[in-house]
Amino acid sequence: MAIQKILIVDDSPTERYYLTDILVRNGFTVTTADNGEEALARIKADKPELILMDVVMPGANGFQVTRAIARDPELADVPIIICSSKNQETDRIWGMRQGAKDYLVKPVDPEQLLARIASLGA
Repeated sequence: MAIQKILIVDDSPTERYYLTDILVRNGFTVTTADNGEEALARIKADKPELILMDVVMPGANGFQVTRAIARDPELADVPIIICSSKNQETDRIWGMRQGAKDYLVKPVDPEQLLARIASLGA
């Protein structure tokens, strides 16, 4: 099933705009949340088909929110791609252990992002 609805979770308005612009220009429907708590509410209200998750945010960080989603039987089937400025291999491994399907380092390359989305929807 091709992915259409994507939720972007990032506390940076610039980053949300950057990712939204890439995705909308490529035909995706995008909603955004600027923190983990808002993300969990949005996911339950309007279940996205993919989540792009920042790590460093006020309140619950992206690893915590990813883990909460992955452990919720109603939400566990929604794939998560972590998009973070944290570029250590340990961060990538930890993100994947929390339930993320992929991990991209900011600034996210548009072609790479679209390829990863396509591979998840294949």
